[in-house]
Amino acid sequence: MARSRKRHVQQSLLHRDKNGQRRGGKRAGAGRPKRGKYASARHKRRPALKASQPVHVTLRVSPAVGRLRRRKIYAALREAMITTFVREIIRVVHISIQSNHVHVIVEARDRLSLAKGMQGFQISAAKLINSALADELGRRRRGRVFTDRYHADIITSPRRARHCLAYVLNNWRRHHEDRSGSPATWTIDPFSSGDNFAGWKELEDSPVMWRTREAYKSMPVWQPRSWLLREGWRRYGLIGAFEVPGPKR
Repeated sequence: MARSRKRHVQQSLLHRDKNGQRRGGKRAGAGRPKRGKYASARHKRRPALKASQPVHVTLRVSPAVGRLRRRKIYAALREAMITTFVREIIRVVHISIQSNHVHVIVEARDRLSLAKGMQGFQISAAKLINSALADELGRRRRGRVFTDRYHADIITSPRRARHCLAYVLNNWRRHHEDRSGSPATWTIDPFSSGDNFAGWKELEDSPVMWRTREAYKSMPVWQPRSWLLREGWRRYGLIGAFEVPGPKR
């Protein structure tokens, strides 16, 4: 006589330990922990991107890297910018270096091009920054430079394009970096690509806003191809060099 097969029942993944506490399953505090002061960008599929839509990207760095607004770090990021010209996967139209983060305005063909281009830029920048810091530390630095994923805002209208340009190029005034140190004598942030921007309101009265120092090397950036960054933003007025930008939109 054939033996009947034992029926298998799916067991619950939830159980309680000897103290009666529930273990396993979805619960508060479960999952990947946040890193540092700022939570990472959510790990979900990024939205679709059109070639006509520029992107405002924010890159935050690890506290161990220290202050970014230094000549060695500027030189390292400038060198990383040059690599984007060689690859031409993305086009960095503007950049602004703040104390613990970097803003870039980027043009890309699509979402995948943006991701690939930003990955290449971050890898190159991290290597060069670690190399620059090695001179200060007296040893090779291997630690993380950028904290988790970059944050990206797609620019979809002339108004947002104008706000984004003002936010990035005048971000040093928002963080009061213009009130202390040698940059206090500069009209435009020397840790940005502001000297390559032709939309300053002050240029209507004077073709020269400030004199470039002999040792200063401008950031290599692309001229914009998208209509929003080339012409569209001008519908809402030129940008003043002393304009203090509001919060991100």
